[in-house]
Amino acid sequence: MKVILITGGSTGIGASTAIECAAKGMGVILTWHRHPEAADEVVRQIDAAGGKAVAMQLDVSRTQTFAAFRTQLAAVLEGFWQRRDFDVLINNAGFGLFNPIETVTENEFDNLFNVHLKGPFFLTQTLLPLLTDGGHIVNVTSATTRVTTSGVAPYAAFKGGLEVLTRYMAKEFGPRRIRANSVSPGAIRTGLGGGLNDELETLLASQTALGRVGEPDDVGKAIAGLISDDSRWINAQSIEVAGGYHI
Repeated sequence: MKVILITGGSTGIGASTAIECAAKGMGVILTWHRHPEAADEVVRQIDAAGGKAVAMQLDVSRTQTFAAFRTQLAAVLEGFWQRRDFDVLINNAGFGLFNPIETVTENEFDNLFNVHLKGPFFLTQTLLPLLTDGGHIVNVTSATTRVTTSGVAPYAAFKGGLEVLTRYMAKEFGPRRIRANSVSPGAIRTGLGGGLNDELETLLASQTALGRVGEPDDVGKAIAGLISDDSRWINAQSIEVAGGYHI
């Protein structure tokens, strides 16, 4: 059984990805930061459908906790799957901030940096000894790295950095046959950054070739497919999952 670890797996795209991967027969470890009850519900859904999932607490902005998390992860792998390694790391945890450049504070900037770039970098580094040879890293980025959207400059800049980092991961981890790709969602109906109101949803749908905003399952299914062995020759790519946004 393939075992995945997904950060930010309690809600939105992360929860959908966890459920979709479990439906494909994968074991799931999902992390949560502020919503243990939501994480427990995702685990319950997976268990009820005949899958196996475990929820663990992790704040990806606190790199000083990563070593202890690795120790806990090793125990979970041994206890639930009788393994000393796992197959897929999905760096998904994140949050949104909508402020024009002139009003962004240094603290807001640092928080976005810690979660969207620094955290994935050092979490990947810390967990590499547990990631199996021939494994896979998926970094969740954003269509805002391609389409300029006022008010999300720091968020988009760090997601752009994560896209670049993905290619370097593919290059440097290639000798271990670990592939690395990024998935870039467009406008998705989640609570990120406060969610979508009717006016914004109508605007975003009008800018999308398929005429609607995306649902978390649209991205979750894409990630689950990318992880599968059918996609084993896809590497070092940024794959936009956006229904044809601003084309």
